[in-house]
Amino acid sequence: MSFLVPAAFAALAIAIPVLLLYMLRLRRREVLISSTFLWRQVVKDTEANTPWQRLRRNLLLFLQLLILLALVLALTRPFIPVPTISAGKIALLLDASASMTATDIEGETRLHAALDHARGIVNNMNPQDSIALIRVADSAEPLTPYTSDKNELRRALDGINPSQGGADWDTALTLAAAGAVGAENFSIVMISDGGIGAAAELPANIPQPIYVPVGESAANIAITALATRALPGGAPQLFAQVTNYGDAQADVSLVIRLDEVLRLSRSGSIPPRSQLPIPFDEPITEAFETLSATLTFASGAQDFLALDNRAWSVQSEVTTRRVFYVSQTGNLFLEQALRSLPGLQTYRGSPDSRSLPGAEFDLYVFDGWLPNSLPAGDMLLFNPPNSTAYFSVGAPQAASSDIRVSGASPITAFVDLDEMSLLSHRELSADWAQSLVQAGDSAILLAGRLNAQQIAILPFDLRDSNLPLLIAFPLLMANLLDWFSPADIIAQPAGLSIGDVLTISPPLRADSIRITAPDATVYALPAGGDTLAFTQTDQLGLYQLDVIEADEVTRTQPFAVNLFATGESDIRPVPADELRLGGAGEGAIADEQLGLQEFWLPLVVLALLLLMIEWWVYHRRLRVPTLLGTGRRFTFLLRLARDS
Repeated sequence: MSFLVPAAFAALAIAIPVLLLYMLRLRRREVLISSTFLWRQVVKDTEANTPWQRLRRNLLLFLQLLILLALVLALTRPFIPVPTISAGKIALLLDASASMTATDIEGETRLHAALDHARGIVNNMNPQDSIALIRVADSAEPLTPYTSDKNELRRALDGINPSQGGADWDTALTLAAAGAVGAENFSIVMISDGGIGAAAELPANIPQPIYVPVGESAANIAITALATRALPGGAPQLFAQVTNYGDAQADVSLVIRLDEVLRLSRSGSIPPRSQLPIPFDEPITEAFETLSATLTFASGAQDFLALDNRAWSVQSEVTTRRVFYVSQTGNLFLEQALRSLPGLQTYRGSPDSRSLPGAEFDLYVFDGWLPNSLPAGDMLLFNPPNSTAYFSVGAPQAASSDIRVSGASPITAFVDLDEMSLLSHRELSADWAQSLVQAGDSAILLAGRLNAQQIAILPFDLRDSNLPLLIAFPLLMANLLDWFSPADIIAQPAGLSIGDVLTISPPLRADSIRITAPDATVYALPAGGDTLAFTQTDQLGLYQLDVIEADEVTRTQPFAVNLFATGESDIRPVPADELRLGGAGEGAIADEQLGLQEFWLPLVVLALLLLMIEWWVYHRRLRVPTLLGTGRRFTFLLRLARDS
């Protein structure tokens, strides 16, 4: 055994004044008594003329010296060398993904076992070592900077909880590799069950991590697909899929609930490492909003991961957008395009009336015509005849053969206008719009957002160009219709996974968006007119989105977040000799080095225990016998004097 602070032994000198205090002659209080005859033998020592007395055996003195010795030994920090995984500057990456909640280790989850490994690394680190702790879940989260403070590292480890999603090893390893700058002895230690996903393709300049595997079994059965879909006016169809990732055949049952009411059940047997599609041939005839599926198992089936035994879906059907269309002279090309695009229900208005119907529409298409008052919804304008508060229309411009796409936008994606020719167009200016197509120096396609409205303008008559005859025209129209605000507030046909970003298109009059998570946590998003992004999708289950207008809920739409991730449901632990990281293609090896195992904490605990014993002895007035038996005679005389 060695000592990190041997100079602390000098504190043993405190024992000298402790001993001197016990050798000083006591100053006794004078008390009048009836006779001193029986006390003469006892009080002979009080007649001495020196202030010192012979040191006698005393239990309190013995306990106090033991307390001092324990405290001094703790200050010297005794240690013994023990094997450790790494030393120096260490980036410690701890897997906190969904697969780490597997319970295949006796009495604990994989995460608990990983935390035990991490605490062992921290406890055995050398004084000159430094560790940075990174929690790897759906995002890489640095918990501590590089530090030698073991208490700080232990507190960070105690606060780690598992996530319900995957692990972003790509970002975590890249972040950890940044710590190698300027370090002589640097290493990355990752404690995981081996589900690293895309991190296996990291470049060779990422330092090869030291891999500490956890996990024992691959037995897991998961719901890997759940979907419901319906055509407009039709009954929804349901499809589900269950996967057996284990090495033994399993008998399972899938229970379906509609709005949390039990409705359907299917059973089947799944071979090892196989999938079982579960189609529901008959459509669901009853109305429902949400759907949930739960796996149950026959006796004897092993399933060590519970997170993927449930899945959720919401009723989804092909949405139809309502379009109000008015043309001043009639445009067969435009009408044919609107009829051919799926998901559109077009209502044709009369150009003789300059007013709009009272009903609201998802999109207004005006060709060579404008109403007296522009609507508050999205608009697609062809050849506007006059200026408005939104834009200014100038004089007609001469023909141009220099037509080109000038702005990057989803509207012009894959649109080739090299063969387009244009007879004439009008000058158009709008400060809020982006020019997407140019004819010479003039814009012939502008698009943008104004006051929560999406507006696109083409300042020419389609019949004055060959655009309707080009293959680019139906593609441009499809891009334009996809760009405008959809009928649904959210678009999630296949649902979401943990960590996905939900894109929200708030209605025009919405003041805010309120989202309630499965654990009843409420998030409020101000609706400023632009598309919103909701990132707190870190829980599995059903969420509810409410549209707030004038402090009232005007619309509600649920959405689901599921764990459909093979990398997490396939819980087979990857051995160290099978894991390949980085472009170098080398195996990860847990290379043992020497660390320190300190013993100061047990010594402090021993000192506290001795202090409690010393306190008890002091208050009980216990003493051990002296060498000459004076203690026993003193006790006898006290009793005799009291009886007399």
